Amino acid sequence: MKIILEIEHFINRQAILLKNRITGDKKGIAVKSVEFGGNRCFCNCQGILAIRLIFPILIEISPQEIASDNKSDYNYGRQYSDQHRHQLSVDILSRKIKLLRDNAKVKSDMEFKYPPVRRKSRAVRVGGVIIGGGFPISIQSMTTSDTRDAESTVDQIRRLTEAGCDIIRVAVPDDEAASKLAEIKSKISIPLVADIHFKYKLALEAIRQGVDKIRINPGNIGDDWKVAEVTRAAKDAGIPIRVGVNSGSLPKDILKRFGHDNPEGFVAAALRQIEILENNDFRDIVVALKSSNVSTAFWAHILMTEKVEYPFHLGITEAGTRQTGSIKSAVGLGALLLNGIGDTIRVSLAADPVEEIRVAKAILKSLELKKEGVDVIACPTCGRCQIDAIRLAEAIEEKTRDFKTPLKVAVMGCVVNGPGEAAAADVGITGGDGVGLLFKKGKTISKIPEDRLEEVLLDEIKKMTGGK
Repeated sequence: MKIILEIEHFINRQAILLKNRITGDKKGIAVKSVEFGGNRCFCNCQGILAIRLIFPILIEISPQEIASDNKSDYNYGRQYSDQHRHQLSVDILSRKIKLLRDNAKVKSDMEFKYPPVRRKSRAVRVGGVIIGGGFPISIQSMTTSDTRDAESTVDQIRRLTEAGCDIIRVAVPDDEAASKLAEIKSKISIPLVADIHFKYKLALEAIRQGVDKIRINPGNIGDDWKVAEVTRAAKDAGIPIRVGVNSGSLPKDILKRFGHDNPEGFVAAALRQIEILENNDFRDIVVALKSSNVSTAFWAHILMTEKVEYPFHLGITEAGTRQTGSIKSAVGLGALLLNGIGDTIRVSLAADPVEEIRVAKAILKSLELKKEGVDVIACPTCGRCQIDAIRLAEAIEEKTRDFKTPLKVAVMGCVVNGPGEAAAADVGITGGDGVGLLFKKGKTISKIPEDRLEEVLLDEIKKMTGGK
């Protein structure tokens, strides 16, 4: 978001807008507000002019500044014209913004524009998957099994892999869990990440076991020499380290300074962790800024884009149950991904981790960042609908869930939402009175009895995808 505006054009425009829309009275200028280019300006009865930029930065001009800047016989406390008051305000505003620009206090490499441009980030290899560097956004999850039970852990990882997981993380709480990592890795086909806290020796053992990445919080590993040992071992093994900041792991001094849900606190904590690794000449870093507060997570990443070029692991931590967590994750991750921010994602749900993969894939597909599988478009139905469109849409989605071939399928309840509105679909049906129409790319193919709609549509989908 380039906050450095085209100053002259903006100021000139504001002069016209305020002149046309701000009215005066004997007591001064009445409160009015105008918008220009997504920015809000307001002028109150005391002569304060302020412009709020896109980010939470406020530039204010006080009545005293207007009075002190006035070199004529006007002074604050005497009545003077709205036009004169406004011109003084605009002049001071222009100087203030110029000062900000000159001091580079308002700057960012990101821009809101269409089509969106993906944030440039360092490429980091995790086994056979590359995070960042413009590579496809990968999907991650974490096992819920006891890592010490290698067999059940492998079984769960295989289910996740089949669902579409690209990278898997396992908890390593003790030596026994660490000793199982090599066995687990030998039986799976996706990169394995070891999640470690507090005990630096567990990190060293995980690296010896051959994991593809470790997740640590350098701040809770212990003395600097312990962190140095871990980073040296990771560097020698050629594996990256993910530094993680979340609501529950903020250092006490940062909590005291910023509180729990301040995005600046998350950035400060992450930069502290990154500095520890960089001081040990380590650069293969992935950064995670996870909050259960969607707004905090969003703004933490926005602020962090100005600070580092490391790839971002996106996630809303402790998002909640399947429904609530899916919504929060879609909002938080979707907002960032739409703005080109994010290199790998994990949807955190209090549910079977396979659901995390399904939701993550749906988020990426809805943003057209992943073109895979059947995408079912379905109208919400209304009083015109004469078929059971909801049941039909759910059945089609469930029976094509594991298909990999990209295909857009429409299930429409009536002619209003029929071939016309679903013209972009590859294939679909629209309902009528006991019958339905099969269409492809908006063109009607045939009329079908209602009791055969699901059968015929599934057959067409299988023909077009080869059943996979």
